[in-house]
Amino acid sequence: MAENTFPEDLCAAQLRLHQATAELAGLVRSLPWSVESHEGWPGVQHPHTGRTEGGRPPSPGWSEQEKAAVDRLRVECLALSEVVAMHPYWAEVAREDVVAARTELKAATRPEAVSAPDVTPAA
Repeated sequence: MAENTFPEDLCAAQLRLHQATAELAGLVRSLPWSVESHEGWPGVQHPHTGRTEGGRPPSPGWSEQEKAAVDRLRVECLALSEVVAMHPYWAEVAREDVVAARTELKAATRPEAVSAPDVTPAA
């Protein structure tokens, strides 16, 4: 696949964008379902099975620290997206090849695609 030689700063920005996006998704998944405190609502019981579906339990909402962490990661993701999208490298790529090159960059910099450096365990 490696048809393009991407600049190191572009690869670093795209890698950090992958990481920040994953951090944001993980953080949001770990937080209560409602940003603000909410009483929740009961589910609806199915008339034939008796199974209750839908509804939400009460939510304590997000703390100020959690809101700030989400905001910080969102701002970082937006800034990194701009760095990657507006990088001067894209002006060198033929217009019809930009989508394939961006796809290649994303694939090449995904954390699972980047090899870990050789680390010697401490004695």
